[in-house]
Amino acid sequence: MMDPHTIEAEVYERLSRVIDPELGRSVTDLGMIVAVVARPVDDCNATVATATDGGSGVKDGSILPPDYDGARSSADRYDVTVKVELTVPGCPLSETITDQINGAISSYQACKLIPHIEVGTMGPEKLDSLVSRLKAERRQNPFNKPGIKTRIFAVASGKGGVGKSSVAANLAATFAALGYDTAAIDADIYGFSLPRLLGVHTQPTDLNGMLMPVTAWGVKLISIGMFAGSDRAILWRGPRLQRSLEQFLADVWWGEPDVLVLDMAPGTGDMALSVAQTLPNAELLVVTTPQPSASEVAVRSGLVALQVPMKVRGVIENMSYFDHRGERLNIFGEGGGVRVSERLTSALGYDVPLLTQLPLLPQIRQTGEAGRPAVLQPDGTLGTGPLAMSFTNLAQTLMR
Repeated sequence: MMDPHTIEAEVYERLSRVIDPELGRSVTDLGMIVAVVARPVDDCNATVATATDGGSGVKDGSILPPDYDGARSSADRYDVTVKVELTVPGCPLSETITDQINGAISSYQACKLIPHIEVGTMGPEKLDSLVSRLKAERRQNPFNKPGIKTRIFAVASGKGGVGKSSVAANLAATFAALGYDTAAIDADIYGFSLPRLLGVHTQPTDLNGMLMPVTAWGVKLISIGMFAGSDRAILWRGPRLQRSLEQFLADVWWGEPDVLVLDMAPGTGDMALSVAQTLPNAELLVVTTPQPSASEVAVRSGLVALQVPMKVRGVIENMSYFDHRGERLNIFGEGGGVRVSERLTSALGYDVPLLTQLPLLPQIRQTGEAGRPAVLQPDGTLGTGPLAMSFTNLAQTLMR
């Protein structure tokens, strides 16, 4: 028979590898594991377990291992009770966390463990202490620290109506589907649209002043539209716009994502300058459509890089063509992406390539308006069509 204290210590160590999906930290580091108690299963309990589980593996809220052997000697079977305290009542990810805890216990090899999970909620003082500790660890914009691994792509355009937000939403969804830890900020304060395009209808969880971004299609998102409502106009001047961006960066718990996608406001106004000043390590992606009236204005959004320390990574030409019965129609003309690329390369003194030319497809609007990025299938995996392939190649090029 094993020492129950040894089992408790080893189970606690295994639980240190269970990660809270929102905070990106282990449940032990966050203080969520209040107690681990191991008790040998006596013969009476063992008999009851095998007689009442009906082959389902569930008794009195317990989840038995799939290979549970009721006939095995009780000397090497233990009930393990884990008391868990989550950050907020009714945490939407509580089932995910408890499933991971059950898995960590059930896969224990030294003996047979039967997990019993008791879920509660942190008290106000404990939650305050946790939030204060997490805030103290970053104290400032987490994406502007030395050694930060996050790649930041700011999707910009010279004017509205070129599909900038659609590009941002589909690019973020592509990164997430490729396995990157992906975050997105809707920095288009006046024309926020990422919540609709990603199917988000809920508000972020507020942990005593620290917000948890809402996750949709694998993308952690924050947008003023989650607070203001889609039917209200935002009437803010420059200083408040600057403050809103700072809050999105510093008052939201992002963890350390691999990729951050920003949907910028069109043009070269206050928010564009705020992003450039706050995130000088961001890489600008300029979106245009083929016609001269759009491409000429798009150049201006890229020329912001002459005044602030931001690099223009490349140009994305959207709505480049429409395939109709085997014929390629240039509905909005052609050459806009090349013109923007050449002019920015000349003005900035380094290569600003045309990264991709995206087709004009009705399903981009149809699925986007329904809350699913067009690059994804209903199950969240990447599609196999030309649009998904274009975005996959774009994402892989950017990460190289």
